[in-house]
Amino acid sequence: MNMWKKMALSGVSMILAGTLAACGSTDSKAEGNDKDEVTLQMYQIGDKPENYDTLMGKANEIIKEETGVTANINYIGWGDYSQKMSVMISSGETYDIAFADNYVANAQKGAFADLTELMPEYAEETYNQLDEAYIKGNLVDGKLYAFPVNANVFAQQVLTFNKAYLDKHDLSIDDVKSYKDAEEVLKAFHEKEPTVAPFAIGQGFKAQGNYDYPLGNGMPFAINLDGDKEKIVNQYDDKDYIETLQTMHNWYKAGLIPADAATSNTGFPLEGNTWFMRGETQGPFDYGDTLLTNAAGQELVSKAITTPLKSTAQAQMANFVVGNSSKNKEKAVEVLGLINSNPELLNGLIYGIEGEAWEKVEGSEDKIKLLDGYKPNQHMSAWNTGNNAILYTQDTITDEMIAERDQSIEESIASPILGFNFNTKNVKTEITNISNVMNQYLDSLNTGTVNPDEVLPKLIEGLESAGYEKVLDEMQGQYDEFLKEAK
Repeated sequence: MNMWKKMALSGVSMILAGTLAACGSTDSKAEGNDKDEVTLQMYQIGDKPENYDTLMGKANEIIKEETGVTANINYIGWGDYSQKMSVMISSGETYDIAFADNYVANAQKGAFADLTELMPEYAEETYNQLDEAYIKGNLVDGKLYAFPVNANVFAQQVLTFNKAYLDKHDLSIDDVKSYKDAEEVLKAFHEKEPTVAPFAIGQGFKAQGNYDYPLGNGMPFAINLDGDKEKIVNQYDDKDYIETLQTMHNWYKAGLIPADAATSNTGFPLEGNTWFMRGETQGPFDYGDTLLTNAAGQELVSKAITTPLKSTAQAQMANFVVGNSSKNKEKAVEVLGLINSNPELLNGLIYGIEGEAWEKVEGSEDKIKLLDGYKPNQHMSAWNTGNNAILYTQDTITDEMIAERDQSIEESIASPILGFNFNTKNVKTEITNISNVMNQYLDSLNTGTVNPDEVLPKLIEGLESAGYEKVLDEMQGQYDEFLKEAK
């Protein structure tokens, strides 16, 4: 067992263990009209599959046989999920399983069940498969409250190009390793296709670099992975990031970025030809550009511009939690464990109905080909449903690609702030004030709409008035303690 899994387990007191044991008889009791028929209530983000009843009918046959209970998934749309979960948590509404929202803050509030001992006991196979980054990145005050989906444990930022346009105009991206490197090909394309967006970005875009962020990339606190990894800085006052913002502004002036980028919510669909280059995030289970190309229905090619990084954000990308008010905690963990360890169950949810949406390649147990019945709205998403390591691979994925996937995971590096969760209780007012200041400048700076030489001094001044130094001192102090304990 690795160090972080040992740490998670050793952090649980004997008193807590005794409490869990004492509560076992209550948690295992059945809920519902019949005490022998338990249906776990699970909340998931996104759109409900059109064939949900068929998918879950087959899934529940396996779940019932293996665990003695069934599951009902309640879907809540992307725009409403955070608010709905906040209301459920604040009102104490009972649920068994949910896709985690605002994981750290809600865990600290006591909203989620402590899984430090429950997960290794009731989902042992899944727990033992997890990369230690998932444990380290999800510990809150030394305890594990998350059941992470094993998927893209690391991620890197890439610039993705529409290959049809590259081929049409005989353009090369061989030397692209940064935003600056892409300037020549963007200009060449813009001259040939002036009505197509060279760099397709809009409101909400954040310029990328070799940084990691304790409070997310919308806040001015960062670790420069190419600099002093023990010092938290304001990326908007850091030389490398300022250069990137200047590049964005130069592109904006040259017409390489849409004129309304700072305020536009207009999408640039992957499958369309309204764009030439875009920013994307990729991880090992994307198999290079395979996932993007499949989603686009046309060939796309990407060039990495950041280091492959195991970060807290990736560790917490797709977490499930068990409600602290659930009367079925053990069964909830057991069902999550089954979904993440039973290939027949998980693949039926992710790919759809076998024989209609997909079939196994003859002579193979884990290779499949998609059939005409495979539809985008008739299956669940891989990234936020279950363990990607037990998914069957499409016949387009070669053994070499799988070996490269595993090697890339092995070689990826862990962020120095992996597992660092900043406690904001002493600076909540300042955090709110800083967020308000950032909201005034984020879109215009990152899309290149304004000149950073003129606007950054105003941003820095606003942050100082909002209490930036107080938050930075508090964060740096906590980070120093984190680093000390990790040694």
